Amino acid sequence: MEETIPAAEAAQMPQQRGESLLETAVRYAEERHWDVVPGTWLEAVAGVERCSCGRTGCGAPGAHPAREDWATQATGSATVVRRMWQWQPTASILLPTGRTFDAISVPETAGFLALARMERMRLPLGPVTSAPDRRMYFFVLPGACAKVPELVRRLGWSPASLDLVALGEGAYVAGPPTRFGSRGAVQWACRPTPANRWLPDAEELISPLAYACGRDR
Repeated sequence: MEETIPAAEAAQMPQQRGESLLETAVRYAEERHWDVVPGTWLEAVAGVERCSCGRTGCGAPGAHPAREDWATQATGSATVVRRMWQWQPTASILLPTGRTFDAISVPETAGFLALARMERMRLPLGPVTSAPDRRMYFFVLPGACAKVPELVRRLGWSPASLDLVALGEGAYVAGPPTRFGSRGAVQWACRPTPANRWLPDAEELISPLAYACGRDR
């Protein structure tokens, strides 16, 4: 499928190179029971790749919702997923949060520092993505959005002082191997495996994440 970041090789599944976006989206629905929805895609215009949304200066070219009702279109049905990507095979893969998982987003530098601490502490980890916007997304149990601000306060931080954001209902993350224009593709820093099918609670990861974000300020 996609190139994998070496930091979490112990948690990788075998690489699946050459897998299409359609096959990947179907696999997310079938194997992880994640809802997925196709987003925008990249189009070549005068030899330059641009986002299908047509906006000049798009902040996430080829990697954001293509329609306003994207959340209602998201599905975990492999049959429906296959039909949607057959219509537009190069559409990005968007994974809605607030359903089977929430995500905690931190800067990339803080994310790798937190990953190293979590491995030393032998904390349970769910899947983690690294995106070309230099953010990392830690998948946790739903409900993180409501918990994270108070958890951060208990650790002695003001939530506004840390670049740490919980994504829940109404938000999404881009799933590998979605590309952000010429900036590259979303990758797994910690790949989905049978061992991390059961996601950690936000409370289990918040301490190393907050520490790393504090160091990264």
